[in-house]
Amino acid sequence: MKSRTTRSAPSESTTAEDTTTRSAASESTTAEGASAGFDLRHHGDAEVRGADAALTDLAVNVRAGTPPDWLKARIAASLDGLAAYPDGRAARDAVAVRHGLPADRVLLTAGAAEAFVLLARAIPARRPVVVHPQFTEPEAALRDAGHTVERVVLDERDGFRLTPDAVPDGADLVVVGNPTNPTSVLHPADALAGLARPGRTLVVDEAFMDAVPGEHESLADRTDVPGLVVLRSLTKTWGLAGLRIGYVLAEPDTITALERVQPLWPVSSPALAAAEACCAPSALAEAARAADRTAADRAYLADQLAELAEVRVCGPAAGPFLLIRLPGAAAVRTRLRELGFAVRRGDTFPGLGPDWLRLAVRDRATTDRFVVALAKAIAEAVA
Repeated sequence: MKSRTTRSAPSESTTAEDTTTRSAASESTTAEGASAGFDLRHHGDAEVRGADAALTDLAVNVRAGTPPDWLKARIAASLDGLAAYPDGRAARDAVAVRHGLPADRVLLTAGAAEAFVLLARAIPARRPVVVHPQFTEPEAALRDAGHTVERVVLDERDGFRLTPDAVPDGADLVVVGNPTNPTSVLHPADALAGLARPGRTLVVDEAFMDAVPGEHESLADRTDVPGLVVLRSLTKTWGLAGLRIGYVLAEPDTITALERVQPLWPVSSPALAAAEACCAPSALAEAARAADRTAADRAYLADQLAELAEVRVCGPAAGPFLLIRLPGAAAVRTRLRELGFAVRRGDTFPGLGPDWLRLAVRDRATTDRFVVALAKAIAEAVA
């Protein structure tokens, strides 16, 4: 496994320079790569704001057609109780039952993104490491909290896959996504568990794990991995990005430390109602069916993209999105907007660059329209 490790100092800017370091499993970066900055606070929703909301959205990884009517009804019913302060006990118990864990290993959060802020404030890490390419909020939150962050940048030639020896032994906080956004790589659970060390906090972001059929590489129910923290989101599969609901699964002492830095009543009553509803057996069965459909639709999208000689699909993919590489992707992305489609730029992710785009998986009819537009955009960019 080839990877590289870089160190980025805390800064108010999201484009701070990196100083290159080496680990036993890393290769040195060029001076240019070591000093490159990334807009860590750019996310897919920026592609579809305001007037751009009319674009066909392949930039945001929220399942289309959600939330379902039954979930809307549960949320709406909670509005009668808005005069009371939120009581998260029932939702916390529901999450615990869903994962076969005691309730003292569960913390409800305002989306998984809040958990990154809590971890950055509560965990006294001396050498935090973030594995890239991945969701950039963990690094942004750590830097905002004053940490100096090291990046382990996985190699495209290895399919962005991780082995435990890629992470420096001295890292006492490690953050990795599974399946990883934006690469859609699903790392083996045993490989991630192998990152655990005495005195190390291992954070595994499983925000998209419920979109993986069978969730077979999840660590959510594991209590035998020391220092393990698993983050989950309910916003992607259930279309609740505007409601903000997620949770943390960890050892009770870690949960207590996170609670100490969390504001009072951080999760609203409607979000709590949604969390409880989404953990019911019928909801889990629905999510499993949705994961199967998404996997089939992803395979269809990959097959259609394979017909375009200029496009290379990163795979095998496991999430509800695909990462692709093509020359002139920035110009292609701009032309796609003119043709009615929003896609996620890749150059804000450490380890990627201007030739990368991320595509959310949609239904086959949408894929057919998109591939026609993409072929047109590529042809015009080449011309």
